[in-house]
Amino acid sequence: MTTTSEPTELSEPALSVRQVLTLERVLAGEPEVVAGAGQLDRPVRWVHVAEAPDVGVMLSGGEMVLTTGVLLAGDEDKQAEYIRSLHRAEAAAVVLGLGRAFPAPPDVMRRAAERCGLPMVVLHRPFPFADLTEEVQSRLVRRKFAAVSLSESVRTALTGLITAGAPLQRLLDEVASHSACPVVVTNLAHRVLATAGERSAVDDVLRDWERIARQAWGHHPGRSGTGGGREGDGWIRAELGGRGERWGQIMLCGHRGDTAAGRLLADRAAEALVLHRMLGGNSAHTWEEQSAQSLLTDLVSGVVPARQLLPRARAAGLPVNRRSFVPLVVRDVEADRLERVLRMLGLSGIVAELADGATAVLLSLARDQDATVLAANFAGRVRSESGAERAVVAAAEARTAWDDVPTGLREAQHVADAVADSSAALDLPAVVRLKDVHLRGLIRLLRDDPHVQSFAERELDGLLCAADDDMLSVLRTYLATGRNKSRTAQLHHVSRPALYRRLEAIQTRLGVDLDDFEQAASVHIALLAHDAQQS
Repeated sequence: MTTTSEPTELSEPALSVRQVLTLERVLAGEPEVVAGAGQLDRPVRWVHVAEAPDVGVMLSGGEMVLTTGVLLAGDEDKQAEYIRSLHRAEAAAVVLGLGRAFPAPPDVMRRAAERCGLPMVVLHRPFPFADLTEEVQSRLVRRKFAAVSLSESVRTALTGLITAGAPLQRLLDEVASHSACPVVVTNLAHRVLATAGERSAVDDVLRDWERIARQAWGHHPGRSGTGGGREGDGWIRAELGGRGERWGQIMLCGHRGDTAAGRLLADRAAEALVLHRMLGGNSAHTWEEQSAQSLLTDLVSGVVPARQLLPRARAAGLPVNRRSFVPLVVRDVEADRLERVLRMLGLSGIVAELADGATAVLLSLARDQDATVLAANFAGRVRSESGAERAVVAAAEARTAWDDVPTGLREAQHVADAVADSSAALDLPAVVRLKDVHLRGLIRLLRDDPHVQSFAERELDGLLCAADDDMLSVLRTYLATGRNKSRTAQLHHVSRPALYRRLEAIQTRLGVDLDDFEQAASVHIALLAHDAQQS
């Protein structure tokens, strides 16, 4: 896999020796590689015609040298020195036109080139070197212009997105559109933080991510090299970091275009991501949160089948093989506190904020671990670490099948919503489950039903028309405490006679007798439905 840790130079949009040999004008000369066949992917930066034995002093590296050998014929020492001089100058290859000087490939030059690892090509048919130099130089100039154009267009597009406040995903989508291949951003542990590209292609990459990551980072950190693949296979990466600190990588996975252009694109993308982090005050940790949020949001919504999300979960570092999954939803506790609790307890899981103060936590446990005990330990530590004694920790039963995780997350979210802002939350267990929310949970599920909405408005019409929030509050507390007048008066800081007058006014407006169990239950259900609709 091609890797890069230094910015790509726009002045070096080279062709490889192999590519030059496939040009139509070169093929007309019937080229034959007689030495250095394993080095044909060397870049050709320029083409140079030279006959002098000490040609190396005129080169700066990367040249394909063309010669007829007229000054070398009959002198084997000069022939060997010619090859050694090219090798010392780091020439890309030497092309010898056969003819009067050498009717056949000279063994001395061929052996010397093989020892040096220098590609040596002979042309069996007369070939005007001017045609070859013109063809290669024009292609190199066009490639250089294309590289400059690509660099500027990518930089302009990404900079425009950054200044417009675009999120990370939008930047990666732009990079993927230019590279026409999956794009993956990871942290230093090679866990996937974000992806972009055609969904099916990205899923294919993530499905085999462990092997890809081992190959891509199998070399010494920070060193450019093949990293387990061959030059030009399209796996190109660039480091993310600044001020001497690395915090991630971006990888183009299977880039099918020009390798130099791919390197340039990866570098421009890396520059943009670093700038995005600096200007937005973002950090690699924030990107991890975004990755978890995207995954859990997709699981909860059910828009994407759970099985299709499994590669993303595995690539994000969540253990998924032979595990039990415990879906949790916590209210009014920050995601970073929950992540800290996970680390303190040594639990594997991902955390993501959902909406309205709710945060989802998906625990991944070994099959022999007690999910009930660990969930209770987690809830207890959350309360002690956050100082939020009334924090709601809702849970669904553990799932052993990944496909059942979305249902579990929705169940936990439903339970958390059912007890949100409820005075009954004081009496709930450390971990709230579906069986603990009773009627309130059922009403939550039915709150959007038109019949339920109509029932609530009809039962509470006398108070809703008056828009008397104080009376609604008193009624809510009175019913939630089991019609305990003393407790209701205490919670509302009023005397019992004052409470009696308010309850009488409420009964008059509603036209009910709250001492009658059935009428009180009807009003209680209507109030629960009203509160559920309002939330």
